[in-house]
Amino acid sequence: MPREHASFIRSAWIVRTDRGSFAAMPGKLHWVIRLGWVGWLSSGGGLACGSEPDTTKLDAPARGASESAFSGASAQRRMARLGEQIFNDTNLSTPPGQACGTCHAEEISFTDPDDDAPTSAGVLEDRFGFRNTPMANYTSFVPPLTFDPEEGLFVGGLFLDGRAESLEAQAALPFLNPLEMNNPDRASVVAKLKHAPYRHEFRRQFGADIFEHVDDAYESMTRAIAAFERTRRFQSFSSKYDAFLAGTAHLTRQERLGLALFNDPAKGNCAACHPSVVAEDGSPPQFTDFTYDNIGVPKNPDNPFYRLPGELNPEGVDFIDRGLGKTVGDPAENGKFRVSSLRNVALTAPYTHNGYFPDLRSVVDFYNTRDVADWPAAELPETMNRDELGNLGLSDREVDALVAFLETLTDGYSD
Repeated sequence: MPREHASFIRSAWIVRTDRGSFAAMPGKLHWVIRLGWVGWLSSGGGLACGSEPDTTKLDAPARGASESAFSGASAQRRMARLGEQIFNDTNLSTPPGQACGTCHAEEISFTDPDDDAPTSAGVLEDRFGFRNTPMANYTSFVPPLTFDPEEGLFVGGLFLDGRAESLEAQAALPFLNPLEMNNPDRASVVAKLKHAPYRHEFRRQFGADIFEHVDDAYESMTRAIAAFERTRRFQSFSSKYDAFLAGTAHLTRQERLGLALFNDPAKGNCAACHPSVVAEDGSPPQFTDFTYDNIGVPKNPDNPFYRLPGELNPEGVDFIDRGLGKTVGDPAENGKFRVSSLRNVALTAPYTHNGYFPDLRSVVDFYNTRDVADWPAAELPETMNRDELGNLGLSDREVDALVAFLETLTDGYSD
């Protein structure tokens, strides 16, 4: 569905509800998240399972992130430290060997470090999911899934198909997915938490008898993980482009050309879905409008999910990922996936939901030439966006400039 420049996308004010989730309320301009504001810091290092976490960068929640379920900065820090230990605990899978951090490695923007396959492997070596792991950076800014009737667009929701309304809801699912951490039920996860090195802190946070109540313990685990994911480690806003916006860095001539092409509606038009300007409240750009699109990605014949046995993939090679369409039960939304943030995009290959594109230049070239070059057919052509990409008419020099600009969105820049 055609969309004008992102600044004209209908807004929603994202507010905290009494239940700790979020609700979208209609406004007039564009999507804005106003849930707090703290300073900028660079991202930090990782954590080995069972070791003490690095707490030097957990001293406050990230700006724009959700309020903690506990009051006070000290309680938030302790909750985030606990969440970090859970996030990196490889004993919480069946069999042991996979943690959240296995497929969301901090050194590459909390995405999958294994590039041997286009989609991500589970703890069992012969099992793969049907999607490429998206980065976990900046996901605390994603609002819950809502529908704007005036724009006719769905907005928000965690996972690429929007099926989780919050970080907590998202964190609950991989532990029980047979293609990921493969635990049979909540009780098995809680039994592992009960014997984890951080079990005493877990009781301190949630109550001495917390492990006697399986559902409460499981949901408390997701709260701790979400608290970690709301820290500055996941959203440092420390790229070269952030420094450029702050007036402390200069873009090269090629990078400036790429930025101009990115913003030009008559050229790249990337900013229509990936806004690149500072928001009205002064917050830095997210490089996503959180909406959904089917850009016409081909079926990936190298997706290892197709080769799984029938009990895990009954459709075999005929499997089609319907994305948002499955979540909302509407065939008109089939093949649409949430527009990903382009922050740290240079680190997160392969690209698109099924990992079809191995490098950044190839996916930019696809946007440019989908309709005029010899690309395979879209997996779901019926809902494909035919108005905003496919024949952009960019030269090789301009494609290279766009890639150069996208590389300025990598966090950890230093002059």
